[in-house]
Amino acid sequence: MKNYKAKVEEGFFKVLMIGSMVIVLSILLLILSTVIWKGLPALDFAMVTQTPKGGYYLGKEGGILNAILGSICLAGGATILAFVMSLPIAIYLHLFADRSRIVDLVRLALDVLWGVPSIVYGAFGFIILLWLGMRASLLGGIIALALLELPILTRGMDEAIAMVPGALKEASYALGSTRLETALKVMLRQAAPGLLTAILIAFGRGIGDAASVLFTAGYTDRLPVSLFRPVASLPLAVFFQLSTPVVAVQERAYASALILTLIILALSLISRRFAGRLTQHVVR
Repeated sequence: MKNYKAKVEEGFFKVLMIGSMVIVLSILLLILSTVIWKGLPALDFAMVTQTPKGGYYLGKEGGILNAILGSICLAGGATILAFVMSLPIAIYLHLFADRSRIVDLVRLALDVLWGVPSIVYGAFGFIILLWLGMRASLLGGIIALALLELPILTRGMDEAIAMVPGALKEASYALGSTRLETALKVMLRQAAPGLLTAILIAFGRGIGDAASVLFTAGYTDRLPVSLFRPVASLPLAVFFQLSTPVVAVQERAYASALILTLIILALSLISRRFAGRLTQHVVR
C-alpha cells in the first residue's frame, strides 16, 4: 500500500513538472513567434544603422541606432558599477562575516530589494538627480539601473560562491593564505561560471527595463556622446513606437523588440561559451 501511494505521488509530481515545463516553453515560443512574425518584416539594414530622421515616428525614414547603443551603454555601465559594489558584499558574506544574524539580515535586505518594482528605483534615482542638481542623463540611468541590478547580482554571486566546496577554503587556510587571498585566488576562480551567469542575468534585467530609465535617462534621437546628456534605450523605443497610431511605426516597435531579444540571445550564447571554458578549472 505504501509503495502504491509513493508511486502515485511520484507520478503526480512528475506530471506536474512536465506540465509546468510545457507551459513555460509554450509561453516562450509564443512570445518569440509573435515578435518574429510582426517584427521581422519591418526589420531592415537602415533600422540598425541610422538614427531617427524627421518624422520617423510618423512612418518616415530613419532607424533606432541611438536606442541600440544607448541600451548597451546603460546596461553595460550599470552592470560594471553593480559588479564593483556586489563583489565585496558577496565575499564579505562568506569569508568575513562571523555572525549569522548579520548575514541573514543582509540577505533578507537583498531579497526585499530584488522584489522592489523598477519604477520605485526610477523615482528614487530621479530624487537623487534633483538633489545633485542633475537632469536626465546617461549617468543618471546608469545609477538607477545599477541600484536595480545590485540585489540581483549580489544574490547571484552569493549563491555561486556558496557552491564552492568548503574543503578548498580550509585547504587554502592550511597553506597559509589570508582570507583575501583565499577569496581572490580560490573562491572566485572556482565560482567563475556562476559569477558569469549572475552577471548575464543582471545585464539582461538592466537592458530590458524601461521604468527605471524613464525618469533618469530620458530619451533622445541622438547617439550617446556624454554621460551628462539624455540617452535613448530600446525598451522606451518600443514603448514610444507602439504609442503612435501609424501602423508602420508599430511594426517597427516589434522589430525593436526583436533586436533586443537577439542581443540577449547573443550574449547568452557568448557567456555559455566562456562558462564552458571556465568550468574546466573548477574542482568538483
